[in-house]
Amino acid sequence: MLNQALRLMDVDIIVRMRFFISDLHHDIQRLHSKQFDDSESGKTLTVYRGQGLSKEDFAEMTKTRGGLLSFNSFLSTSKNRDVSLNFAQQSAINPDLVGILFVILINPTDSTTPFASVSDASYFHTEDEVLFSMHTIFHIGDIKPTDKTIISI
Repeated sequence: MLNQALRLMDVDIIVRMRFFISDLHHDIQRLHSKQFDDSESGKTLTVYRGQGLSKEDFAEMTKTRGGLLSFNSFLSTSKNRDVSLNFAQQSAINPDLVGILFVILINPTDSTTPFASVSDASYFHTEDEVLFSMHTIFHIGDIKPTDKTIISI
């Protein structure tokens, strides 16, 4: 419900949930500081996100190769490629959607938006989840098919 409200910019719900949003952002910041101390901060981390995009949104994204992409909601990713690939494949079943597997490379020292592993607190422990705070901006690199139904970005 929260991510949908953030994606749709539903001001009424956002205002009602403002304290939860603030608490979640601060929790992610706190975890980020704990998880990426000086010894870990220079290591690049790879996480994945699988989802469906409308064909129109995908067409627009292909025009912005080399540009920027922003997620206005909290962004759930996984360190496990297969978990995210499964989400992309499930989305690709819908003929109106394109299955997308985002491959995200992060250097914690370069990140201006906090993110943290939430596997210990997640209901789905096997997903090895990494949660990004709102308004994370990514650089779009390669856009290429991984098979007949999934596009890797």
